[in-house]
Amino acid sequence: MRCCLLALAVVTALSPRAALAWGDEGHKIVTLIADQSLEPSMRDKIDAMLRTDTDSLTAHDIASEATWADRYRDSDRSGSRQRYEQTHLWHCVYIELSDPNLDRACFGHPPLPAGTVASNGPAQACIVDKIDQFAAELADARTDPEERLVAMKFILHFVGDIHQPLHASDDHDAGGNRKRVTATGFRSGNLHHFWDTEFVERLGRDPREVARNIVVDITDEQRRSWTKGTPSDWAMEAFGLARDNAYGLLPEPNGGIYVLDDRYISAANQDVRLQLQRAGVRLAATLSGALSR
Repeated sequence: MRCCLLALAVVTALSPRAALAWGDEGHKIVTLIADQSLEPSMRDKIDAMLRTDTDSLTAHDIASEATWADRYRDSDRSGSRQRYEQTHLWHCVYIELSDPNLDRACFGHPPLPAGTVASNGPAQACIVDKIDQFAAELADARTDPEERLVAMKFILHFVGDIHQPLHASDDHDAGGNRKRVTATGFRSGNLHHFWDTEFVERLGRDPREVARNIVVDITDEQRRSWTKGTPSDWAMEAFGLARDNAYGLLPEPNGGIYVLDDRYISAANQDVRLQLQRAGVRLAATLSGALSR
């Protein structure tokens, strides 16, 4: 399994516009879809919690807070690197195409040590387990208010992350970061970056407008179906899209570079749109389920 540490190093080296797990725009779209899916009383409750935030890494509206986990992870990379080393693996679950095993990708699901809050948990933990841990903290009114707010901010980000197919899969290439790709109308980069950012930007550059445009297509039946699963199910669903499309539709490389054709780009555009929709609906359900208890 290629860990996120390697992925981060490679993506920085290969792409000047590198972003991680949807980038800011994708995360904002997910959270804005969730916001539109919440009951007004639940939206007010979440906004009230976010207004208590004193952290200066992001603004404190729900869309901006969706980018906090990346800002937090990277805030000391030029210093002690404590935040980076503690949290960077939490953003992914790299399930190998050649031997798909969720338990292995999650380091055997290490439990939180007794008396340890989720934000201080083991560095070797996957996104599946972190979503479960932070959701449990958010649901427990006895959780310290500061930790409960942190739990919400991680959830706002991680539910988006787990739906990015190349954050739930690996082909011994650091989640696509080692595969150089190009396509007509795109700047050359790596495969992971294309799924993070390039295909998202094809939906539009204004996250609020994109969210409004794609939320209207979500049916009641889809909402009921999408909210039945667990983070483990979401990870395997994203893995399936990566196996079949993100990796499965790649052409043969030409001189070490994959030239994406129209068929690939069309499928990627559809997958990205669908995954943003699913993530938004599931984020709303996760927040509502935790805060309704």
